[in-house]
Amino acid sequence: MISKELLELLFRPAGMQRWNDHIRPHVGFTELDKQAHKFVFAYIIAKTEETDRGVSIYWQRLIEGGIFEFLQRAMLTDLKPYVFNKLMDNKSKELNAWVVQQVEPWVSGVPGGFLPKLKNYLGNPQYAYAEKRVLKAAHYLATRWEFEIIRHLNQDIFDLGQTDQRITNEIEEFYDLAGVQKLYLARKTGKFMDKVGQLRFQQRWAQTPRLPQTSVLGHMLLVAIMCYLFSMEMGSGEKRIYNNFMAGLWHDLPEVLTRDMVSPVKRSVEGLEELIREIEKSLLMEEILPLLPRRWHQEILYFIEDEFNSRIMVDGKARKVTSAAISKKYDTDLDNPLDGELVRACDQLAAYIEAALSINYGLQAPELVQGKQTIYERWSSTKVCQVDFQTYFDYFA
Repeated sequence: MISKELLELLFRPAGMQRWNDHIRPHVGFTELDKQAHKFVFAYIIAKTEETDRGVSIYWQRLIEGGIFEFLQRAMLTDLKPYVFNKLMDNKSKELNAWVVQQVEPWVSGVPGGFLPKLKNYLGNPQYAYAEKRVLKAAHYLATRWEFEIIRHLNQDIFDLGQTDQRITNEIEEFYDLAGVQKLYLARKTGKFMDKVGQLRFQQRWAQTPRLPQTSVLGHMLLVAIMCYLFSMEMGSGEKRIYNNFMAGLWHDLPEVLTRDMVSPVKRSVEGLEELIREIEKSLLMEEILPLLPRRWHQEILYFIEDEFNSRIMVDGKARKVTSAAISKKYDTDLDNPLDGELVRACDQLAAYIEAALSINYGLQAPELVQGKQTIYERWSSTKVCQVDFQTYFDYFA
């Protein structure tokens, strides 16, 4: 059973401002957005190693490592990167032990050996060594992306050059990774990451005051982590876990091209939702996928297209099935299962928690109150295999 405290902890980085001693864009940079951007950078780096160099990637370990680092940052609050790295160089054992001690009551109910893996990941430098390198490289590339924006707004800050050199030096440690080389040269994949970065500036519930504010990109990561947690609760196989996480992480990518339209408006005009999907797919094919290697296109389309329907792959084509059917007979690598039903449930649960937290913080805009009620009435009774979402909605009722 996933605890309420763990779900609340996932949202904590939405209120953690980065670069808060520098002039920043109006919407700022949050730790949640940084972690989300980092995960996409990690996908690009790992996928490049896999397809260009034939390196075997342990994807579940990479996903779990990213989640463990996310929890670590959520607990250690907003330290400057230089200070954080110095502390980890000298007191990593003690700090990581404290992190584990704090989160242990909240994560002990996550199946699949989550807590022992967390302890091993944070406590054993050799565990998941290759995955840690990919994630660390992704971390510095995401930091560099932020810094390039900060740089233009802070020309007179005295230590700006030192910060620039420090980030550059850190990235150079990972030049042996082909994906880092491609991303740092800012060619096609770099332009793709710029597109992804735009989702940091698209706010959820954009017409409604809300605390903490979350971006579309941050929301995508929250959905992805929930998909992972509930996939573990369902006893899913590795390929299913990978697909569900990545489908959550990518599910709103087309919004960088169209922006968002609230669900009541989509449903108010017959055929409007289908038309929006057609436009999104057309723009995705024209403007986004050409920025990525052609050999990745099929997988990314599998994550994004028809995102809320469960499916398997048969003879190279997606086939709709139920999540119950996946659990019964299709949970194999060969079937390439993906629980779109789970992605939808996690998407709605994330939206519900976004509204509920803001209301609890005292911002009770009528749109939030009504939105929370509508989401609850429509989605709280959702069940995906053995996961009963009523329990998780009721945490925040």
